[in-house]
Amino acid sequence: MITPAQQAMLDEFQKRWDGTDEQLAPRMGIEIVDNDPNRLVATMPVTGNRQPYGLLHGGASAVLAETLGSYSAGLLAGPDHIAVGVELSCSHNRMATEGVVTAVCTPIHVGRTLSSFEIVITDDQGRRTCTARLTCAIRPAHHAGLASSH
Repeated sequence: MITPAQQAMLDEFQKRWDGTDEQLAPRMGIEIVDNDPNRLVATMPVTGNRQPYGLLHGGASAVLAETLGSYSAGLLAGPDHIAVGVELSCSHNRMATEGVVTAVCTPIHVGRTLSSFEIVITDDQGRRTCTARLTCAIRPAHHAGLASSH
């Protein structure tokens, strides 16, 4: 379950970038459908995210995985910290050719300086298309020039 402080962080992210075209996730059609940082869920359309053969681009799956893992890490780290991806590994298990893929991100390890996540992406039929693992470094927000408003 998302806490009020975590919801405030999500609201702040939205406010910071609202009205700009600076975020990659919205351009790719990524929508977070469950904000629980212990089981974050998002969807992304195949349309608009294809490679030349018409399949879902592996890089699009990687963007979806890193988006979810980074959001989850940030929410779990709290408002005075930021999370930055330091390692991403993706195994592309099967092709997705149409519809929407769904990603579920769960923590493997949540620490003070590093957190790791498994992100499983499935197609409309529930078949695994990608298995990803993301490790994020957790840093104080002021190291990135960001001050917490909480």
